[in-house]
Amino acid sequence: MAVDYYKVLCIDRNATPEAIKAAYRKLARKHHPDLNPNDETAKKKFQELNEANEVLSDPESRKKYDKYGEQWKHGEEYEKARQAQGASAGGGFGQDFGGSQGAEDYSDLFGSLFGGRGGRQAKFRGQDYTAELRLELLDAYRTHKQTLTVNGKQIRITVPAGVEDRQTIRIGGHGGPGANGGPNGDLYITFHIAAHPRFKRGGKDLYASVDIDLYTAVLGGEVTLDTLDGIVKLNVKPETQNGTKARLRGKGFPVYKQEGAFGDLIVTFNVKLPTGLTEEQRALFLQLQNAKP
Repeated sequence: MAVDYYKVLCIDRNATPEAIKAAYRKLARKHHPDLNPNDETAKKKFQELNEANEVLSDPESRKKYDKYGEQWKHGEEYEKARQAQGASAGGGFGQDFGGSQGAEDYSDLFGSLFGGRGGRQAKFRGQDYTAELRLELLDAYRTHKQTLTVNGKQIRITVPAGVEDRQTIRIGGHGGPGANGGPNGDLYITFHIAAHPRFKRGGKDLYASVDIDLYTAVLGGEVTLDTLDGIVKLNVKPETQNGTKARLRGKGFPVYKQEGAFGDLIVTFNVKLPTGLTEEQRALFLQLQNAKP
């Protein structure tokens, strides 16, 4: 049974673009997979909502959908075939099927033109599917396998290291099935990478901060930092000022589809002043103050 995109979004066929957008946002929040984990029904509904919004939010696609229904992608092919048959029949085709027609009428005509008796078998490419996949920053740091469900089917994909937030990749042939031997559509996956509590990503570089005490800042020393690739030791130069940055080359994020290429890790030192000083310690600071040049 064909899916009615207007019914999917619970809107009237005369809905304005604003009404379409509002309906999609409301229903997408309700059925988003992140809010309905392990709920296959919600995942399927979310996919239908994305498809409906993709078609109805675009004026040209919506116009074709309103005219041809589920076969809207093949409207131009239909018109060419219709004209060709009309010409071969001396214009009689237009008289047989002239006048106002709804989406269901066009669906019947598609069947008679391309799949019925005596008609040539036109091959139609399947519909493209879209999906979203949420990753943690550490997931995007390494090439790994992920399994996601699209239209009730489980698809296992390889996620390359270095994928960007909101980046979309195409998986060929994993969309809707083609008609009359036509090729399958493609699957387009958009990644959403969650913020990390300690690292901020900027392209191929990573940014982090590390606290050092006043004594280390003044005298120098060594601190450790737990990175995405393990623990590293940082040398702190004597008289390091608050906000000083250090660059660790090759310790940033992997570059997408460039084997062995990494960005840098930029670390900012935050100097923490001591608190709860004893009288003896305060006296020492006073001595330093009096001895300053």
